[in-house]
Amino acid sequence: MGKLDGKVALITGAGSGIGRATALLFAKEGAKVVVADYVPQGGHETVKMIEEAGGQAVFVEVNVSRSADVQKMIKLALDTFGRLDILFNNAGIQGNFAMTVDTPEETWDNIMATNLKGVFLGSKYAIPIMIKQGGGIIINTASTAGIIGLPGLPAYGASKAGVIQLTKTMALEYADKNIRVNCICPGGIQTPIWASSDADHPPLFRQPPAMGRFAQPEEVAKVALYLASDDSSYVTGTSAVVDGGWTTGLTKFTPKKEA
Repeated sequence: MGKLDGKVALITGAGSGIGRATALLFAKEGAKVVVADYVPQGGHETVKMIEEAGGQAVFVEVNVSRSADVQKMIKLALDTFGRLDILFNNAGIQGNFAMTVDTPEETWDNIMATNLKGVFLGSKYAIPIMIKQGGGIIINTASTAGIIGLPGLPAYGASKAGVIQLTKTMALEYADKNIRVNCICPGGIQTPIWASSDADHPPLFRQPPAMGRFAQPEEVAKVALYLASDDSSYVTGTSAVVDGGWTTGLTKFTPKKEA
């Protein structure tokens, strides 16, 4: 028995990184998965990996900032699998490091549209379906950047702080409808995007947290599984921080030994 047997999960940004790791884990635990991504190649690869492991999945190309695209992916879930139990609003972009006055307005708008509006739209169109079904689960990917200030990421940090507050609001609004809404706040995760931009990271961001390493996407996926399953049946409106102690203290402190 898998923890998600009989469930249908829709995961945005599932073509790589945290989204792919979560899609694979959810499928392993019995869920039928709708793989949504802006990049078709990565999405199709995730579907293939799920099917080769004996699971069921379907891909949909989506720009989460566009209402028509989001409605299309919700409809595909219903048309293909007949229901929608879990929505993981995971798609997001970071943008280049730049101080506030150096951040182009277009960059600000694009990050807000993907990271915050995307969560709003996905939830807006999934919640009525979940209400009709008698309940559901929504998980949103926020970030430690939404908890503490990080210089050089003004739009990203603001968007992720917005995700945390939107999560809390929706949790309150729909708790009586048996819909639980939570978010995950990852720290440094070793995804392809992180690796490709590592050289551009300021020293602050290249320094591992207290645990001495950055996380693997699978470690975040396990937290998503907890929030998606009955193991978290009394958990809603929370922000699960997965950062190896990064927001507790940005540097690993090693006390000097007594002489």
